[in-house]
Amino acid sequence: MALNVQKVRRDFPILKSGIIYLDSAATSFTPEPVLQKMLEYYHHYRANIERGIYALSQRASEEYEEAHRKIATFLNAKRESEIVIVKNATEGINTVAEGLQWKRGDKIVTSLLEHHSNLLLWLRIKQRYGAEVEFIRPRADGFIEQKELEKIDRHTKLVALTHVSNVLGNILPVEEAAKTAHDHGALFLLDGAQSVPHIKVDVDRLDCDFLAFSGHKMCGPTGVGALYVREEVQERLEPLFVGGGSALEVELNRYQLEKGAGRFEAGTPPIAETIGLGAAVNYLESIGMEEVANHERRLGEKIYRGLLEMPSVEVHGPKPKFKTGVTSFNICGFNPHDVALVLDTTANIAVRSGHHCAQPLMKEVLKRPEGTVRVSTYIYNTEEEIAKLISTISEIASSFTSAKENPTDAKHPKRHIREI
Repeated sequence: MALNVQKVRRDFPILKSGIIYLDSAATSFTPEPVLQKMLEYYHHYRANIERGIYALSQRASEEYEEAHRKIATFLNAKRESEIVIVKNATEGINTVAEGLQWKRGDKIVTSLLEHHSNLLLWLRIKQRYGAEVEFIRPRADGFIEQKELEKIDRHTKLVALTHVSNVLGNILPVEEAAKTAHDHGALFLLDGAQSVPHIKVDVDRLDCDFLAFSGHKMCGPTGVGALYVREEVQERLEPLFVGGGSALEVELNRYQLEKGAGRFEAGTPPIAETIGLGAAVNYLESIGMEEVANHERRLGEKIYRGLLEMPSVEVHGPKPKFKTGVTSFNICGFNPHDVALVLDTTANIAVRSGHHCAQPLMKEVLKRPEGTVRVSTYIYNTEEEIAKLISTISEIASSFTSAKENPTDAKHPKRHIREI
């Protein structure tokens, strides 16, 4: 059964402006049920958690803990104590990087597909401790060949890979990578920022030790995400922060940290946002992650086929059946930012342009140092919006020939872009 997009769209008042929003890989819109759940906290039981025995605090604590349970079930984690609330996927991955004990010669294997949030910190570990960082090199279409996994060897301490590329949308062979990592005694970390919102993620089946994702990419609020830490490896990870809420017992010369997620959640957490993340999980589950994935795949197929028909457009990445709803492309003769600007100003279509925080992929693999234009779909996008996108890109692409014949010095208005 196809996803009822029109019903979904009624939960997103921001769409009434007429915007065609195709940048959900950067951040998604947030539906009314999630916002109402957060307001419920502020209106009816605004209090700190795990501190007071009075009714408001007890209710807030129950709702906060329930969010942990919802997230654990969503990921098929064994227990809620494996779910640590963090600010976003970046903080989650940094928690692992800073929490493991490193020494010279330790090896980290990652890939050239990574977002900077799963790359910069490993380079910093290399600089600080003398660890080695080795990169799996994908093909230009994003696929990773078997021989590349041979870079995971007995010297490897951690394998850190994205589950889904934020540029190409391809789904990596992470189960095979996890098995190879564990066969060599290494830990396995997944950046789930682009997978958890779009496909069914099962941490037990994937056999990962760590998985990080952000709430704001999956219909949740900003400022909250989660880090899955497998129970068996929690004692190997030092918390990024310690303080109120993370200690079980404190004396003048020693302290003992909480077990489970509590040891990693020092200080007052983002309570309303965590409750909102739990509501976002409920929202996506009410639709069904299989329907989410199928809907994006159908739209992605239309985008892919439409762009391939244009001779001056270069489409990057694999065919739609091998990826989520992310498509990156370039139009011959146009800077990616110019394309994005024209889409916005002429058709109210919002897309991402530039490096997408993945400069090594752009420079070393795609050979596009100027970046690409990225289209990313989600549950509220329609086939009519995709048709409008394709027709507008076709107009831009066809203007290239006439632009060469009739050059102009017209200037586009400047937009704020932080290019990292």
